[in-house]
Amino acid sequence: MWAFARPLADPPIASRHSTSCLYLGGPPGAGTTGIPSSYDAATTSFDHIVDHIATRRIHIRSAAQNIPTLHFTLQNLTMQAVSNKLAERLGDAPTVVGADYKPRADGSKMKALAWFGARDVRLIDAPIPDITEPDDVILKVTGTTICGSDLHLYHGEIIQLQEGDILGHEFMGIVDRVGPNVHNIQVGQRVVASFQIACGECSYCKQKLSSMCDRTNSSGLQNAMYGHRDAGFFGYSHFTGGFPGGQAEYVRVPKGNVNLLPIPDSVPDEKALYLSDILPTSYHAVVDVGVKEGDVVGIWGLGPIGQCAARFALMKGAQRVIGIDNVPDRLAFAQKSSGIEVINFAEHTDVVKRIQELVPGGLDIAIDCGTFHQPKTLLHKVEKALMLETDVSEIVNEMITSTRKMGSCGIIAAYAGYTNHFNIGALMEKGIRLIGHGQAPVHKYWKEILEMIETGKFDPTFVLTHRVPLEDFPALYASFDKRLGGVEKVFVETKFSAPPSHGAPKLSRVAEWGDEVYKV
Repeated sequence: MWAFARPLADPPIASRHSTSCLYLGGPPGAGTTGIPSSYDAATTSFDHIVDHIATRRIHIRSAAQNIPTLHFTLQNLTMQAVSNKLAERLGDAPTVVGADYKPRADGSKMKALAWFGARDVRLIDAPIPDITEPDDVILKVTGTTICGSDLHLYHGEIIQLQEGDILGHEFMGIVDRVGPNVHNIQVGQRVVASFQIACGECSYCKQKLSSMCDRTNSSGLQNAMYGHRDAGFFGYSHFTGGFPGGQAEYVRVPKGNVNLLPIPDSVPDEKALYLSDILPTSYHAVVDVGVKEGDVVGIWGLGPIGQCAARFALMKGAQRVIGIDNVPDRLAFAQKSSGIEVINFAEHTDVVKRIQELVPGGLDIAIDCGTFHQPKTLLHKVEKALMLETDVSEIVNEMITSTRKMGSCGIIAAYAGYTNHFNIGALMEKGIRLIGHGQAPVHKYWKEILEMIETGKFDPTFVLTHRVPLEDFPALYASFDKRLGGVEKVFVETKFSAPPSHGAPKLSRVAEWGDEVYKV
């Protein structure tokens, strides 16, 4: 149920926008919703409501500070409908690339995974992209995958999703076509794509901060919410530019001369694919938070990002790494494959107390590699269900109170909006350095990590557990969402993929997986 609420008093903080709960307020001091009190769900036009949202300041308030006065069922006013209408009112931000692609003249089709609603993803026949802009490159996808952050799309928790959006931000392939302005990439070359689309020319791109590019994301809504915009991302809603993604047989890569990394023949697809996201993301978290020799590091969340971050922390000289999760197979995997200590928060419900027992004085470094969409406590479950917050502060609060005075906490987990009950007092009084890592700048790290792979210093296949065909994507999303035992990272092949490389998982089908498929 949506609740458009009249504030009890003017908010004590600046107005803010939220991705999934909107509490409307008029100008400071007005104390009104900006919506006439006579409006109700039966008589108010949808467009009229959105006009009011778009022209008035939007306030996020905690549950205790709000009294619902108008209610709309999700059938009448959904998060996606509101966000898309609001984005329409705000208009697009200027970019140097377009998201839409030109279909091939012959009308040929490809298989692609598309979003149609919460927990509704389907394999569709979509037009094969052609060169649309002079800097484009078209890839035949040889490897793609599912990421934990894709589950936010699966649950409809990221705004500005539209029916038919092609998903997928981690992929690699063989160059099929190149635009006339592309001279450093050749047809037939094996390449991996960064999940972000960088222009290569703005001040951020010149520093290799590709995820912060100023010129490729057209979302005026993100600009209004955050004050600035990320780069455009593949397959991650119109909030990040609306670019069709790589969970498909073909994909258009805008600015292909910038956003593709050639892969040497010595590196198989199973090792190269993850340069697209999880390897730069996990490495960025460890580097940006400043893990150094002798540190004791806590890592919340032992999905693929957390597993890789643990290994990178050890490579940087961490004395101890402690992983926190509640999935037994993930905990066992981390212990056996990386040799780290673990805490099962299903058994040790007071995580802070357990860490203080293991590490008197506290952690030097804490890294959140988890997620915002599954609260642990009843309070946050209720507030999420009532849409009184978008994200949950539980993990961040645990990190702050588990970390030593003057220690550092980093957030690489995907947060999108606003949270309640954040322990700002402990943050200040303990002198904690809380670092939002942002979306990882892939271009800053991918050559360095590729060298680690080539020299054998880091082998990303340790986290690769399964290989499935593209046709299994809908079932894979459902399975990944259930955290089926033993499933970490999955390589998804297309009709263009090479056979599995030596030591990599063989092809299987999701329907064949049993309740326990865990292997080390």
